[in-house]
Amino acid sequence: MSKRAVLEVIALDVEDAVAAQAGGADRLELVTDMAADGLTPSAETVAAIRAAVDIDLRVMLRLADGFAAGDVERLVGVAGRMREAGATEFVLGFLDADGDVDLAAVERVAGALEGCRWTFHRAIDRAADRDALRKQLADFTGLDTYLTAGSAGGVDDGLSVLLAEARRRGEPGYEQQLLVGGGLRLEHVPGLLEAGIDGFHIGGAARTSGWDGPVSAEAVGEWRRVLGG
Repeated sequence: MSKRAVLEVIALDVEDAVAAQAGGADRLELVTDMAADGLTPSAETVAAIRAAVDIDLRVMLRLADGFAAGDVERLVGVAGRMREAGATEFVLGFLDADGDVDLAAVERVAGALEGCRWTFHRAIDRAADRDALRKQLADFTGLDTYLTAGSAGGVDDGLSVLLAEARRRGEPGYEQQLLVGGGLRLEHVPGLLEAGIDGFHIGGAARTSGWDGPVSAEAVGEWRRVLGG
């Protein structure tokens, strides 16, 4: 690999953020309510974390469990408040009832970000046709990353998909970085690195006590060591 792999860590609060940076994280994903797989945190939390660390952070734009957009205008308002709190990068992704990308919702919310960089999250792993989704979003301003396990069941189930998509890097719809997360374990890393994948996302794996405990700088440091850099 010619460049350092990106290590992104889920942070729920300032304590998590500080520990993740100390362990060597390159970027944070800011969320709340992991019982709902991660929702938008408060603007106050975003501002406090932005003041506490100097690594990149991406803020989740998701108001309820599931992958329906819900109240799009409310999402737009929330995005504005996050930007006022210091956020410049985001995470989002919306599907319709048929499992297709909700283009109208994505267009409206991404348009409100005015060029900010953003990740399309693991909604892609629930999409009816992930290749079609990628091609429909190919030219969206700011979209530079897909967070994916390759399967709704996690990396173990999605490994072949991840490797196949890595081989397509640079094709229309496949220019964005693959950020692998969802049941990701250290044992997966060597094969993913060998395939040219250079983005890794951890949540529970960064916490020695699971989601009931804070991020461990030591646990993050072990991932940084294995990833290199």
